[in-house]
Amino acid sequence: MGLFCLLQSLLTAQNQTVSDSLIQVYESGSYEQSEIDLLKQIIKEGANPETLLIYSDLLIEKAAPDSLFGYLHSGYLQKGNAHQYMGDNVLALDAFFKSLSYAKRGKDELGIGAVLISIAGVYTSMDNRDNAMKFFREGINVLRKTKDSVKLGTALLNAGDEYFNAGKLDSALTFTHESTIIFQNIDFKVGEAYSLGNTGMIFAEMGNDVLAEQQIAKSISMLEDLKDYYPISVYLTYMSNIYLKKNDWESALNYANQSLELAEKYQLREQIIDANLLLAELYEKNGNFELSNAYLKKHYAHRDSLLNIEAVEEIANLRTDYEVSQKQIEVDLLDQQKKNQQLISLATGIGLLLILALAIGLYRRNKFVNRAKLLIEKEKDRSDQLLLNILPEDTATELKDKGKVEAKRFESVSVMFTDFKGFTAYSDKLSPEELVDSIDFYYSKFDEIVEKHGLEKIKTVGDAYMCAGGLPDPNPENAHKMIEAAFEIAEFVKESKKNDPDDMTRFDIRIGINTGPVVAGVVGKKKFAYDIWGDTVNISSRMESNSEPGKINISDNTYQIIKDRYECSFRGEIEAKNKGMMKMYFVERAIEQETT
Repeated sequence: MGLFCLLQSLLTAQNQTVSDSLIQVYESGSYEQSEIDLLKQIIKEGANPETLLIYSDLLIEKAAPDSLFGYLHSGYLQKGNAHQYMGDNVLALDAFFKSLSYAKRGKDELGIGAVLISIAGVYTSMDNRDNAMKFFREGINVLRKTKDSVKLGTALLNAGDEYFNAGKLDSALTFTHESTIIFQNIDFKVGEAYSLGNTGMIFAEMGNDVLAEQQIAKSISMLEDLKDYYPISVYLTYMSNIYLKKNDWESALNYANQSLELAEKYQLREQIIDANLLLAELYEKNGNFELSNAYLKKHYAHRDSLLNIEAVEEIANLRTDYEVSQKQIEVDLLDQQKKNQQLISLATGIGLLLILALAIGLYRRNKFVNRAKLLIEKEKDRSDQLLLNILPEDTATELKDKGKVEAKRFESVSVMFTDFKGFTAYSDKLSPEELVDSIDFYYSKFDEIVEKHGLEKIKTVGDAYMCAGGLPDPNPENAHKMIEAAFEIAEFVKESKKNDPDDMTRFDIRIGINTGPVVAGVVGKKKFAYDIWGDTVNISSRMESNSEPGKINISDNTYQIIKDRYECSFRGEIEAKNKGMMKMYFVERAIEQETT
């Protein structure tokens, strides 16, 4: 594993102890500084992902109405950090790019440098080395001009991490050592703690376990005082591996258990996966196959939950049971060999009987292996089918054949966004079960309508639904198909609100559509997602946000394509956020075609 996922908090000098005390002040309602400044200080010091998400969203909410670029930059930066801690790289990148935009608009050089390094870190965790190094270089160049020691030290530490991931340990050690000196000179404890821990991990990879143990132990001690638990969980797994090399199984097991306990307490998903796998290996080496099997099942369950695969438990049972049976057969064979050595003086006839028994055992083992292979193949087919539910067929095929998907540009794609009016206010009043049932009621029907018209569902984010027409297979009729689908969706929502026999929560809906060029591709390594990018997508979102309940709001691009078949009302030029004045139209009804 790389080291970068541990380093984001250095960019803002986080200290959870200070953050907790500031939260108490905020909740008391008695403070001299402004509310927005207090919120900014809370997330600046916070290291707990859940706390960061709550208070960064609060800061963004307070800063958005007045377009306070500096506060919006800080809010999205810490929101991105929280998502990255929790393993959601897509949401992390989205937040970081928004933060970068506000930092540039506010001409905040320090902020620009900090976000560039954060973006590089996300690409590192996605194994996208080219993008990672590109943003590292840009970030370090900016930070050297500002002469901010904390951020420069952090950027150097992250650059060392890239060399670590590339296997260039000497260079990694050089960069990490430079960052350590910077942090020590300014007495920056959290930076020093990370640099010591990372130095220990580098020493461990170099085979110098003594120095590795010393550096990691110092780092863990400092991080415990700072209540920064994610890196502690990672470092504890390295300590476990160090003691395992020394054949000190008890100490290795103790460190592995501590790592899992921390990861579960603070919902650190990647570390839960790694710690369970480490414990499975430890118990396997100790001959306790039952416990090894149990931890291996937990490892698979948590790992596959990130990939949205439905057959997690059955696949885990199949593989772990098969592996345990293999180990048991090996143990039985070893026992049999010992008995053969003790009985070597017995008659030849007894020896033949033993050989016959062994042959029968091998025959049964071969039958078991064949049955297991058939089951594994069956589960592989099911996994392939699940992949087709996540990605378009051509894209899924390319991913399986090449291991990656090349991004493609489409010149004419229609993009639709929908959003429920008043959803946020309703969601605060509903139980989680009622909220999920309400959203599922709508989205299930939306999926049917989108599939019916040959469109591609892209994603859902909360109560926002996004789909596109004209990809992955270009279709000159995609704009018309999108309008037809939009009318069906609007009518379904309208009828659902009118006829509600189950007395469930019902909403009004806003719909926005734009047509133009986009780039499409797959993001993620552990959790695949087919997505699209480009100004066309942004304008489509603006069409939705400027629409009205029950209305279909389209851009001038889409209007020019569909105006011969649909009657539209011109709304004039309307201010769209970050886009200026834009022509918008409401689609009223289809124009009846004359028949001859």
